[in-house]
Amino acid sequence: MSELDIQILAAFYPFIEANAEDSGTGTKEYVHVHIQQRNGRKILTMQGFRKEFSYFKILKDLKKEFCCNCTIVQDPKLGQVFQLQGDQ
Repeated sequence: MSELDIQILAAFYPFIEANAEDSGTGTKEYVHVHIQQRNGRKILTMQGFRKEFSYFKILKDLKKEFCCNCTIVQDPKLGQVFQLQGDQ
């Protein structure tokens, strides 16, 4: 058998800036999604959106996309939480 030279290349990401430490890439931010059934109806709650997003624009888009009722509830422990009610 002949021995093959295999060259392992490093991963190349063309859209990442040169200063990855300064740009904030690599940080993990999660949006938590919970499905609950209350009074015979399913309620989907989402939390963990960034503060710089406009919650009312997200609310409007979710209502339009899923054709359901959507509200923002202020929770003392979790902050602002989206609640979607209906058939998602």
